[in-house]
Formats: sequence, C-alpha cells, structure tokens
Amino acid sequence: MKILRLAVLVFAALFVVSAQVQGAAEVQTFKTSKGDVKITPIYHAALLIQAGGKNIYVDPAKPAVVTGMPPADLILITDIHADHMDQNLVTTLSKPGTQIMAPPAVVKTITAAMPISNGETKEWEGWKIEAVPMYNIKRGPAEGKLYHDKGRGNGYVLTYGGKRFYLSGDTEAIPEMAALKNIDVAFVCMNLPYTMPPEEAVEAVKSFHPKVVIPYHYGQSDLSVFKKGLEGTGIEVRILDWYPKAGA
Repeated sequence: MKILRLAVLVFAALFVVSAQVQGAAEVQTFKTSKGDVKITPIYHAALLIQAGGKNIYVDPAKPAVVTGMPPADLILITDIHADHMDQNLVTTLSKPGTQIMAPPAVVKTITAAMPISNGETKEWEGWKIEAVPMYNIKRGPAEGKLYHDKGRGNGYVLTYGGKRFYLSGDTEAIPEMAALKNIDVAFVCMNLPYTMPPEEAVEAVKSFHPKVVIPYHYGQSDLSVFKKGLEGTGIEVRILDWYPKAGA
C-alpha cells in the first residue's frame, strides 16, 4: 500500500512539473536594453506584459481567468466591447496605485481610467505608450454601420528598452497599420465577421513587416493559412494557445 501511495505521489509530482513546463512554454521572452520583457497570453485578446518589476495587463475580460495572477501596475484597454472591457476584472486586478489607460469611449464606463486617444503618446515607468488607430473599413452589423468606428478604439505601440511591441486591437488591414515602422513584435487580430480573415491579416502583416508576429483574438480562424501565407517573408510566426480549455 505504501509503495502504491508513493507511486501516486511521484506521478502527481511529475504531472505538476509537466503542466508547469507546458504553461511556461507559452510565456514569450524578449531581450531589451532594459532587461527582459515577458508576455503571457491569457485569453482571446487578454495578455500580461512583465518588465522591470511591473505588471501590465491588456484587455482583461471574461472569460479570462486571472486567479493567482499578480496585481496590475497598469491596465490598457482597447475598446468598448465586452471581450476587451470588463469592469469586474479590472477591479479584481487593481491595487492602490494601479493606472488604467483607455480610449475616451471606454473611460465613460471604467472607473478611474484616464483617456488616451489615437495619436497620443504617454510615458509610464520606462515605457512609451502610443495609441494608434484600429477600425473597420467595410465590415459591420448592417448596411452603413461598422463593428469598430474609426477613432473610437485604440491599438497600441509600446516601446521599452529599444524594442517596439504592437497590439492591433480589433481592426482590418488599415493604412495606419501599413505605415507602422520598426515593429519588433506584433500581436495581430483576425476573426470574422468582426475584424479580418487570415488571408487579409497576412497582407496586413506583410505591409509593415514586423520581426515577429503572434496572432491573437483569432477565434475559429484557420491559423495554418496565416502561417503559410507568411512563409519566405523572413517574418517569424509564433502560434500560441489563446483559448485554454476550462480546467486545463
């Protein structure tokens, strides 16, 4: 009986270590002149950025699970939709001194958020935070309407230690994306009908040619199409699991 119990304990320990390693594999680490930037996918468009002892969350929203995650020093929100803006999770992650930056349309709903609009730049704890456009050109719920109006939401370009990180937010292949310069790491959305299909995302990424691209907010999109479309471009494609199963 003791041998059986010991075997069970050893197996459980190995399982825990294996799970920890698998989870750690999703954390992306990027070297900068100020030290490492670690980025962890959470769910859909939600992610955690860690650098210099600070924790930055982007778009924490249900059904993202943040139990046991560190409190936020900064929260960035891109848009008013429920898969990006969630007062309950913002409150859960906040601590005294947490700063929240968001488009003016979001500030109307999220407590204590400070506005940052397309074209604005703010400095925070060694980070340069640029709000850039994200919007639909042709896709919407009805004739003459768009899912994301120009000027309402923000994508972000975050610069730290000489590295530039782009978060597209919900957007199609817009001219402002094509005009981006010197992007080291790009998080690019795709998800019909709200943003764009993988084929369009491929052309969008080619237009500004980041060093690394990580698709996110992709729902049921065929990521193999996206990855194949960028073969031979010199752009590194990293596919991460943004939709962990409940209990996994």
